[in-house]
Amino acid sequence: MAKRIFESGSAAILPASVPELKKALLTLKNNVNMGMEIRGHTDDVGTEKYNLALSEARAKAVYDYLVSGGIEPSRLSYTGMGETQPIADNNTPEGRKQNRRTEFKVIAN
Repeated sequence: MAKRIFESGSAAILPASVPELKKALLTLKNNVNMGMEIRGHTDDVGTEKYNLALSEARAKAVYDYLVSGGIEPSRLSYTGMGETQPIADNNTPEGRKQNRRTEFKVIAN
């Protein structure tokens, strides 16, 4: 699952994204043997080093949200992917918007 949760240059969770994060939280609460890997992504605006740090901060923001919702940290992992895995064209505003996302990968715990 990949969702756009952030504005350009920001690791602050968009209020409009909270319902999607609540779905992930509820899924984890209802499946205690499930873990989740959180991967943060960016568009290609900025340096590669900046984008890697930003993507990790984004993944950590989602991790912190889930932990604050009662999920054990041992069930979660997070990593930043930077600008290395775009899903859309970074030459358009809409494409860059799609690339500012977080992916959730369900893992067996």
